[in-house]
Amino acid sequence: MKIFHYTLLFSFLFIIGVFHISAQEKQYEITCIAFYNLENLFDTIDQENVNDAEFLPQGKNRWTGDRYWEKIHNMARAISRIGIKTFASGPAILGVSEIENRTVLEDLVKDPQIKDRNYQIAHVDGPDRRGVDCGLLYNPKCFKLDNIKSVRLFVPEDPDFKTRDQLVVSGKLWGEDFSFIVMHWPSRSGGEARSRPKRIAAAELARQITDSLLAENPNRKVVLMGDLNDNPTDISIKKTLGTFAKQQKPISNLLFNPADDFYKKGIGSNAYRDTWSLFDQIIMTQNLS
Repeated sequence: MKIFHYTLLFSFLFIIGVFHISAQEKQYEITCIAFYNLENLFDTIDQENVNDAEFLPQGKNRWTGDRYWEKIHNMARAISRIGIKTFASGPAILGVSEIENRTVLEDLVKDPQIKDRNYQIAHVDGPDRRGVDCGLLYNPKCFKLDNIKSVRLFVPEDPDFKTRDQLVVSGKLWGEDFSFIVMHWPSRSGGEARSRPKRIAAAELARQITDSLLAENPNRKVVLMGDLNDNPTDISIKKTLGTFAKQQKPISNLLFNPADDFYKKGIGSNAYRDTWSLFDQIIMTQNLS
C-alpha cells in the first residue's frame, strides 16, 4: 500500500489517497481518508455536566433549531464534495472533531446529501468541560470495524484538567489492518508557551498509543489525524510525537507528516492576527509513506 495523493482542500480539511493491491485478483482500490473540524457542532438540548450554555436557544449564540439544521446541511454539503473528482463515493474514512455528542453525527449522516453513503459512526463520550468530542465516520463497504477505544489524557501536574479523549478506531480497510487515532489536543488558551506542556502530554499519549498498536501488529497501518493546536514544526509534533517531513529519509520509528512540507511553503488551515497556522494535520506510519 502506498500514498499517491495528499491535498489540502481548504481550511480544516485534508485528504489522503491510497491504493490497495489484492494478491488474489491484482485489483486496485482507490480510497479517500480525510479529516474535518466541524467547528462546534452542538445540538440545542441542555446536556447535564456540560458547559453548553452558549449553544442553547436562550444562550449568547441564540442557537436555535433552525440554525442547527442549517449547520448540519452546510456541513453535509461540504462533506459531499470532499474528493469527489477523484473518489466518486467520497471519503471511506472521515475523522471529525468539535462535536457535542453522537446525536449530532446521527443527524449529519442522515442528511440527504450524504445519506446514500450509509456512514457508520465511531464515537465515545469524553470528559471535556465544553462537551466536545472527536468522532469518526466510515463507509462499511470499505472499512470493517473491529473495535473502538477512547483513551484519556491525564496531566499529573494538573490532575483536574479535562480535555478531549483520543479516539482509536481499528479494523480492516479493504482487507488490510488499519487504526485511526482522531485527536483534538489542548488549546493555546492562556498563551502558547504556558499551554505547551499539555500538548506535549497529548503527543506523548498519541505516541504511546501508536507504539502499542505497532507492537501488537507491526504490519498495521496507523493514521493519526486531528486538530493538534500546534504546527508541524512545533516540539510536540516534531520531537515528542516524532515526525519527519516528506523530503527527509524515513528513519527509526518516526512518523511521516506531509503537513510539514505544506507549512514550510506558507500554507495554513487557520489564521490569527495575520499569521497562518497549520493545526489540522494527518500523520501516518512509515508503512504508508
